[in-house]
Parts: sequence; C-alpha cells; structure tokens
Amino acid sequence: MDDFAYSRPGRAETALRLAARPGTRFIAGGTDVLNLMRDGVERADHLVDINALPLDGVRETPAGIALGALSRMSDVAAHPAVRRRLPVLAQALLGGASPQVRNMASLGGNLLQRTRCWYFRDASMPCNKRSPGSGCPAIEGRNRWHAILGGSEHCIAVHPSDLAVALTALEATVHTLHAEGPRRVPMAGFYLPPGDTPDRETVLRPGELITRIDVPGTPPAAGSRYLKVRDRAAFGFAVVSVAALVRLAADGEVAQASLAFGGVAPLPWRSPAAEQALIGRPLGPASIRAAGLALVREARPRADNAFKVELVQRALAEVLEQFARGAG
Repeated sequence: MDDFAYSRPGRAETALRLAARPGTRFIAGGTDVLNLMRDGVERADHLVDINALPLDGVRETPAGIALGALSRMSDVAAHPAVRRRLPVLAQALLGGASPQVRNMASLGGNLLQRTRCWYFRDASMPCNKRSPGSGCPAIEGRNRWHAILGGSEHCIAVHPSDLAVALTALEATVHTLHAEGPRRVPMAGFYLPPGDTPDRETVLRPGELITRIDVPGTPPAAGSRYLKVRDRAAFGFAVVSVAALVRLAADGEVAQASLAFGGVAPLPWRSPAAEQALIGRPLGPASIRAAGLALVREARPRADNAFKVELVQRALAEVLEQFARGAG
C-alpha cells in the first residue's frame, strides 16, 4: 500500500476543507476502501476519518425514519423502529456481508462501495471504471455475475449494495454536505448508469459528504420484503435480489407496488413496467407472471449470465407469493 496522510477532524467544516484537496478520500468503516487501496485498485494521498462527526443514529420523524450516514449496518438492522416499520430495510442489511463487516461498515460507505467485478478488482486487467477507455473485458469474458439490464458497451458490472436496493424501493432521499452547501438527492437519481462514463457512479461531487438518509414511512396496510439469492450464505453478494413494497386494497387488488432489484444492473434497478403490471389487478399467478415478463423484457443477457433472466423472475414471484399468502 502506498503512503498516505491521515486526519480525524471533529467538525464537518474541517472535513470538507480537507476533502477539497486533490487525492483526498473520506473513510468511515474502511471495509471497502482499504481493500481497494491494498489491491492497488484505488489510491489516496490523504484519508479523512469522519467517525468523530455527529452523523450517526436512528431517529423517528413524522415523515418516516432518519438514518445517520455513520450509523453502522448492524445497529440499524437491530433498531426496533426499523424492524417494525421498515422490515425490507432490516432484511437487506442483515443479508449483506458478514457480522464482523456489518459491525464496522457505515450506511454511507455501503452506498458508495465499488463493484465486485473481478476485472475491476484486478489492477492488472483493463477496466473502464478504473481507466476510462481501456475496455470492458467482462462483455466477452467471464460475466456470470454481471448485468442483464442497464449496462452499456463500456461496462456491465453490477452494483453490490443490498442496502441501496431496499432504499430504492422505499424511495429514500440522501442528504449531502459540500463546500457549496447541503443538498437532497432522491435515491432514484443518486446512481448514474454507465453509459459512456462508467467511472462516474454517483452524482456526488468531489469532496461531497453523505450526512443522512431519510426513509419515508410506509403506508398503512403495506408490507415490505427483501429476498437475496446468492451462491453461499456467508458473505455472499447477490446473484439477484428483490426489494418489494406492496399494498393490497380491501378487494385484494394491488393498490401500490414499488419494486427494486439487485445483481442485475449497474445500479439498483427500479422497474416501473413490472409495478404497473401488478397495480389494479389481483395478486395472483397471472399478474405475478406478467410482472416478471415486464421486468426482463429489455434484458440483454451475456454468455454466462443468461440464467439470471429466469432467476430474477422466480425471485420476484417468490416475494409476491409471500404477500399473496399473507393477504389470504
């Protein structure tokens, strides 16, 4: 690992001033960035440790739940308000990484973790995320874990965060702080599709700090669930995942549906077409099948990941059938 400077400011203003210097990175739990630096995938001249900033905690509000960006994954997953009001969020957090990592990793850091694409993580290989214009060997290479939706000719890596998938379904808002002032970014606009610039993964500006995540309360009678399909139970990243918020009307028809998917796209994938296939219809085999087909209508599978087209439909069906059984 290359030499780097280290600071631990106690004020956000100081952290932002330090982060304005080129080659500076924020660090909280360090569960991703330190591994990337050790592997030579990323480098930083200066790490700014933000753990002394007052940015943690879970707070219930009239509108929902506010999550401090420095809150640890395990603490949020165990919080009674989260478990009671946002089960999909607790389930997603508990499905991520290992207990040791969940005890260290912050919510903000989890949202910013980098892809698990083996070409990106191998500094000896070309990768448009690391070195724009060098190519994407995954497109014709080993692409079992890679995207079937939302990719481009420059990148088909998938986003690894379970938390981000749940927050996308919940329509959360990310609060940030920058030298130019604070701003609010809806989850729907936080991540960028790869397009021609896969090295730009979020809308964050250099030196911009995530401070809080606001999650709106779920409507009465709405249920939420998270299902993660992975190769192994311990520390396994999603092959596919589904985060769903569904509200049924008194007559059994779907009144509201919010669906987000992981493991299938370079960003948490929201599917309005799948949602519309459910809304206004009874939650049964016909509507569930229609939602699955709508989800994958524009899928572009590769040589090794064509199985995801069926697998993500099966995962969606399992989640929706759980809602249907609960209603019955």
